[in-house]
Amino acid sequence: MKKQKKFMKLALNEAIKAGENNEVPVGAILLDKEENIICSAYNQVIKLADPTAHAEILLLRKAGSIISNYRLLGTTLYVTIEPCPMCMGAIMHARVERVVFGAHDLKWGAAGSLYNFAEDSRLNHRLEITGGICEEECRAVIQDFFRARRNKKIE
Repeated sequence: MKKQKKFMKLALNEAIKAGENNEVPVGAILLDKEENIICSAYNQVIKLADPTAHAEILLLRKAGSIISNYRLLGTTLYVTIEPCPMCMGAIMHARVERVVFGAHDLKWGAAGSLYNFAEDSRLNHRLEITGGICEEECRAVIQDFFRARRNKKIE
């Protein structure tokens, strides 16, 4: 649990970078089998004018380039918010072994909250899911971001 919190804090640092750039504050890191960081990323949907530029997608693209393989076997992805259906689909296609997320996403979560891609027997890849790591911190970062946005609109 201590290691998971340490790695989630690194993903939270990425989320904070996103928020500082007026992006929805979601951050992610990817570890190899030996728990070395392969790469990190944060949401850049607005900056890149790309609806697919979620932290997880950017992370998978970077990692594939770094290891010169589209299969990310034996990796663990840490992300501050439960992945959406698009991201879970990409994570599964990349054959990530494990996803660890912070806050559950009741509106878009595809790792157990709304959908559970990892346990869908119709899909050919299974991965381990762990949710709720540093959940309060992860939730606070995103809630504070949206609260600040709403307050700016009111002023």
